Amino acid sequence: MDNKNVIRAALLGAGTVGSGVYALSGMLADEMVQKTGGSLEIKKVLVRDISKKRDGIPAEVLTDNWKEILEDEEIQLVIEVMGGIEPAKTYITEAILAGKQVVSANKDLLADYGQELLRLAEDHGVDLQFEAAVAGAIPIIRPLKQSMSASMLTEIMGIVNGTTNYILTKMTEEGMGYKEALKKATELGYAEADPTSDVEGYDAGRKMAILASLAYNSEVVFSDVYTEGITNLTAEDVYYASEFDYVIKLIGMARIDDGKLEVKVHPLLIPNHHPLASVRDSFNAVFVHGEASDDAMFMGRGAGKMPTASAVMGDAITVLRNILHDNCGWNGGIAYKKLPIKPIGETKSRFFLRLLVSEKPGSLANIASVLGNNDVSIDQVVSKHTVKGASELVIITGSVLEQDFNNAMAILKGTSVVKEVCGVIRVYCES
Repeated sequence: MDNKNVIRAALLGAGTVGSGVYALSGMLADEMVQKTGGSLEIKKVLVRDISKKRDGIPAEVLTDNWKEILEDEEIQLVIEVMGGIEPAKTYITEAILAGKQVVSANKDLLADYGQELLRLAEDHGVDLQFEAAVAGAIPIIRPLKQSMSASMLTEIMGIVNGTTNYILTKMTEEGMGYKEALKKATELGYAEADPTSDVEGYDAGRKMAILASLAYNSEVVFSDVYTEGITNLTAEDVYYASEFDYVIKLIGMARIDDGKLEVKVHPLLIPNHHPLASVRDSFNAVFVHGEASDDAMFMGRGAGKMPTASAVMGDAITVLRNILHDNCGWNGGIAYKKLPIKPIGETKSRFFLRLLVSEKPGSLANIASVLGNNDVSIDQVVSKHTVKGASELVIITGSVLEQDFNNAMAILKGTSVVKEVCGVIRVYCES
């Protein structure tokens, strides 16, 4: 092959995803030639400790010196899979300034600095691709930037964290409590030793910041996203959700309402007929609704060594083709609007409310009165059990402003009728 058709790259990071990328680049060698007219050679792999053996990666390509990569004019592509904000941000910035193309899987970085880096890449005429930053092997970044750019999107809903989806699946299908399901997820490697980022919704929040920015062409950073995790969910919540023909999922949601962006992550009761309700175990899915396109759903493995590596290498193939055909520099996804973020108190939702209430006559009437005085209507109500000498009352409300619902809850908690508020979960309603 003509030497000019060999594109040399550097891989930043040799962990789980990095080793998968290196292996897949070798497996796809012949395919890349057919698909792009050129080949990819990973010339250097940046690691912290070059004395540590890396399975499948030759010792001679390892380096702990970033400058060795940055100053090597043969290296045209930098593939960053190291994660975290720094030094990844510095490395990507310096690579762009040096005219190198970039592929990244770094959701933490892109959730806060994605627009800054995209603008820098555009200014310097280089590619910045990041399909693997959201939902692993599922193609969603490129469809939002290209295929669905004429769809006039009105809502994005996503199960974008496999750990929490696995936990909630076990709670739903096997009646496990939260702690038992988390323990099982940890044993199988779905949950990290410290699962905080997953179970508190932070991981999903970062991904939703990226998706919202692309879908609505307006910059959203992680701190703009309201996040609420699954740690307070119980087996009882799951049981009663099923009684109402719902399933509980940790959902990331982005939509435009009254000219403002609503971006949030929280547990949500979804009707069993909704496509997202059937997404089980560690699978991810993103459901998109557009005025022109109607409904579309993207589903698959949202994490893991080879699924994520496949998304990284898909981007690398795109960049390789762009280099060989002198077509680098158009990335799409740059925000040209400045839509305000709607505070959570101004958003609307329905609510699932599980209470322990006094068995005295008139208790339900008192509760209904407090809710009604704060514009909270009752759509459904059930009472089946007695717990701790009190009736367990489960209510699903109509659509209400969050701040009105919170006002009602503050009053209810101060009444003698309500012994305990056991659970409060939002319920999906059509936008």
